[in-house]
Amino acid sequence: MNVLVTNEQETLLSGLSVEIIKTLRGQYTAEEIIGTFSNFFFGRMILDLTAVKDYQNIANIQKISIGLPVEKIILLLPSDSNYSNNAYLSKLISMGFYNFTTNLEGVEYLINNPNTYKDVAHLHQLEPQVTIPVSNNDNSTTSVREDNATPTAPQVRIIGFKDVTEDAGATTLIVRMKKELETFHGMNVKAIEVGKRDFVYFNDKTLVSINKIDFLSELSKSTNVDLVLVDMNDMDDSSLQEIYYLIEPSIIKINQMAKRDKNVFDRLKDKKVIINKSMISNEEITEFATESGLKIFTALRPFNDRSNAQILTGLLNKLGIIHVEMGTPDNNNSGFGGAFRH
Repeated sequence: MNVLVTNEQETLLSGLSVEIIKTLRGQYTAEEIIGTFSNFFFGRMILDLTAVKDYQNIANIQKISIGLPVEKIILLLPSDSNYSNNAYLSKLISMGFYNFTTNLEGVEYLINNPNTYKDVAHLHQLEPQVTIPVSNNDNSTTSVREDNATPTAPQVRIIGFKDVTEDAGATTLIVRMKKELETFHGMNVKAIEVGKRDFVYFNDKTLVSINKIDFLSELSKSTNVDLVLVDMNDMDDSSLQEIYYLIEPSIIKINQMAKRDKNVFDRLKDKKVIINKSMISNEEITEFATESGLKIFTALRPFNDRSNAQILTGLLNKLGIIHVEMGTPDNNNSGFGGAFRH
């Protein structure tokens, strides 16, 4: 289930020994490539850099990193030293591109053995970093630097949410959490979406959509808020300390997830998993947790995002953001009629 976008390096790629279900030949704008594949299910995209119109302008490659799932893309770079030196590769890594090569053998290897940040970190030339506020797991807050410098004074708690199954609902959940915390609890909450522009559909100018390159800078402006919620999308898991992983437990979503990443359950062990948009019973969730080896933090029923009621009290309470006695009227409106517990 791979796709190919090629131009000047088509001859080199003609020797590929993998299945290709769709091919584009020629040069296309970043917007055209995104428009063609944004709703097209594929396992890997082999993208000849020269197939991107005006690829010499790194901003056009950045558009692709925002508009398509960057972890699925293998970039075939020209062998020209301008595109294989550490300065250029560092820019790609900062956008989330970890899979790049200049030859056919590299492409075929990366299809079955995709890189993580650890595999390319030695190529990454870090710029001087600002102090980033992150949260410890005990809900106290500590500010640490991206370069692992000594922590500074406590600042603001940051919580990341990341879809594991496709469209598991992190964006809507974050927006709803922000609304309830501000409306019913008087908190000042900042919501940041990284690498996408889905926030625009909520018609709320306080929601922030940002690219990965500007993420640290945006965080540095967030010291006057009580809480920051981050829709991480394809950000590296090491970017934040407190992350919750969302899984929609339908059969098709689970099977698609497992087909895309056969090691997904091993990768999520010891992580905090939220079962979202769940229509299965507590007993079925317990069975899923046992079979998968995952630690289920909580489970949420589908909710009406137009409602003016408090529907996430159970989740907010379990996260330690608010403190409501279980069984009070407020809690009866929480997402699962009370969050799932082991």
